[in-house]
Amino acid sequence: MKFTDVLYENTKEIWEKYYSHPFIEGITRGNLDIEKFKFYMIQDYFYLYDYAKLFALALIKTDNRKLIENFAKSIDYTINGEMEIHRSYMRKLGIDDEDLGNERKALLTTFYTSYMLNQAQRKGCDIVIISLLSCAWTYAEIAKKINEKNSDIINHEFFGQWLTGYLSDDFQNEANFYKNFVNEFAQNITEEKQNEYIEIFKTCCIYELKFWDMAYNQSYD
Repeated sequence: MKFTDVLYENTKEIWEKYYSHPFIEGITRGNLDIEKFKFYMIQDYFYLYDYAKLFALALIKTDNRKLIENFAKSIDYTINGEMEIHRSYMRKLGIDDEDLGNERKALLTTFYTSYMLNQAQRKGCDIVIISLLSCAWTYAEIAKKINEKNSDIINHEFFGQWLTGYLSDDFQNEANFYKNFVNEFAQNITEEKQNEYIEIFKTCCIYELKFWDMAYNQSYD
């Protein structure tokens, strides 16, 4: 069994809650409240700046050339690809730099990114990858699940661009790269290390679920 299968088995109940979450269902139906999506976009924009730092921290913790190249690509994709989708939506929503400057980061956003960055700073490159994996992997699967349920959403005048970004080869390949690398470095690990990986991955999956809750409820606290 691949180690990513072990990670999934330990978190599958959380994954099922992603797929049935009212925020995700709203996008799937194409009728999610735009104000909820706006709140999500702003908080995810804050989140992605810290997410990019994870790749930077990972980059300096390894001598593996393949990983160094991919971490550099991931930083570029996060800032100039994923975040450009967010900037495009902000233009549609009439949000400018001044508006962003007046927005505050929600507590859940702070807690989530602080947890990942703390793990990344204190531990090795393997832990950084485990920390960032839940975001990359779950978004890749959520996008595919939405597309399976309602393929017309990819053409939706508002939500289509968001879904297209996460269905793109660039994003899907990035998620698969880190999944494959986890399976590679998790071979022959100790039970103690396996449990550490599971705990960190599960914690991040829980934060992902709570992030959807936060966005749907538009909650700062």
